[in-house]
Amino acid sequence: MSGRGPGTVALGVVAVVVAAWLAVVEVLWLPLRVGGVLVPVSVVAAVAGNLLLVGAALRLSGSKVVAALPAVTWLVVVVAAVARRPEGDLLLVSGGALGLVSTAFLLLGVLAGALALGLALGTPARRISSAGPTGSGSGGA
Repeated sequence: MSGRGPGTVALGVVAVVVAAWLAVVEVLWLPLRVGGVLVPVSVVAAVAGNLLLVGAALRLSGSKVVAALPAVTWLVVVVAAVARRPEGDLLLVSGGALGLVSTAFLLLGVLAGALALGLALGTPARRISSAGPTGSGSGGA
């Protein structure tokens, strides 16, 4: 990241902050119920968020390192939520219906992050500037 300039570093910081915020919100949405029915909005948000953030980080920065930051940050926050807090609180539980939603959240979120990261690493990075994508657009050399 250091060779690409301060703009890339700033985009990396933004990617980490947004991914961390989204991961915390998703974890806190896990027990969401509407009319007593468990609503797995966290699972959908985890999949969509990981797919979109990794792709956006790659498009905006042109850096594959920056593209990896949202998925890695999401995973770190979620793994921290698996551990029991000193007060005894547990955010990701393993039993009952909430346990199923928590497991789906973790597995599908990791899968979406890995898929997005694999696509990002296998794609030639092109930074989008205010003038549009880099390159002449003529297809020639």
